[in-house]
Amino acid sequence: MDWLLSSWSGVLQIVVSAPLILGAIIVFIRLNGLRSLSKMSSFDFSVTVAIGSILASTLLSDSVSVIDGVIGVGTLLFAQRLIAISRVTGGASSLVDNEPVVLMIKGTLLTHVLTRVRVTPEDVYAKLREANVIEMSEVYAVVLEATGDISVLHGSSDKLVDPLLLQGVKGGADALQQVGAIRSR
Repeated sequence: MDWLLSSWSGVLQIVVSAPLILGAIIVFIRLNGLRSLSKMSSFDFSVTVAIGSILASTLLSDSVSVIDGVIGVGTLLFAQRLIAISRVTGGASSLVDNEPVVLMIKGTLLTHVLTRVRVTPEDVYAKLREANVIEMSEVYAVVLEATGDISVLHGSSDKLVDPLLLQGVKGGADALQQVGAIRSR
């Protein structure tokens, strides 16, 4: 029955620890900026998950002190900041980031790509519905982003895709050839 009940000291530990570690997380996020909890890259997402894990461990484990939790969160956010800076200035993007990839061109699924990236046609169709696509002829391209999100480029047939939108996307050049593009500005 120990798994169902808690001691008063355990409850007190949680009640005291929660506002302390949460306050520290808020302060660190304010200092580190909005990017702290973003999903700009897979590394950013990993940091967010790790912060949640540290928060849970600090609240529920007797072996992790509030100070240990604060140091852990601070260290993760500092590392995130260093990696973000090195992505911009030092070219670490290729080491840290996944490459976005085209999954669909002009309403046609690229099944070999779907298989390689382990995305089902149903996943793509769900994103098309989410993007309010009502005709497959509206779909220029569907991209699996570096973050794992799926983006849908769609519109009326009288518009063309700006090449900047598919810059750095694997299969982006093929997509641009098939759907047409406007000249870059």
